[in-house]
Amino acid sequence: MARKKEDYFISPTKGIMSFSRVMEDIEEYIAGLPTSSYKIIIGSDSQAKNNETVFVTAIVVHRIGKGARYYYKKKSERHVVSLRQKIFFETALSLEVGSQVAHYFSEHGRAELPVEIHIDVGNSGETRELIKEVVGMVLGSGFTPKIKPEAFGATSVADKYTK
Repeated sequence: MARKKEDYFISPTKGIMSFSRVMEDIEEYIAGLPTSSYKIIIGSDSQAKNNETVFVTAIVVHRIGKGARYYYKKKSERHVVSLRQKIFFETALSLEVGSQVAHYFSEHGRAELPVEIHIDVGNSGETRELIKEVVGMVLGSGFTPKIKPEAFGATSVADKYTK
C-alpha cells in the first residue's frame, strides 16, 4: 500500500526519506564528528493557502558551533481560521515528531541528546497570550521549549517550506 506524502520527510540534499532513514542519517552525521556537542530541534509552522492550511514540521540537528542539518515534512489540513487552534496544532505536530525522535534515541543509546521544541509564539504580537499554555504542553511532555526569538526551528526552518 502506498504511503501518504506526509509520512515522509524531505532532506534538501538527499530528497525524500522515511523517518527511520532520517534517524539513520542523523546518527551518521553525529558519528562524523562524535566529539562535538549536538542539539536536536523540532519546530513547526503553518500558512493558509486557498482552502487549506499547510503545516511544516522540521527536525534540525545542530552541531553546536559547526552548522546543522535538517529534514522537514508537510501536512495539509482544512483551512484553520483560529490562531489559537493553529498554534496548538503546530505544537502538537512538533511534540509528536519530538516523541518519535526521543524514543528512537532512547532505543539506540543516545537518550542524553537534548531535544528542544521550538514554538512559533513570542512576547510580541497576538501569540503572547498563548505562551503559558503551549510552553506548559511542551514541558509536560518532557521537552525543553523555546519561543521567539530563540525558536528558529519553527520561525526559520519550518517557515521556509510553508510558502
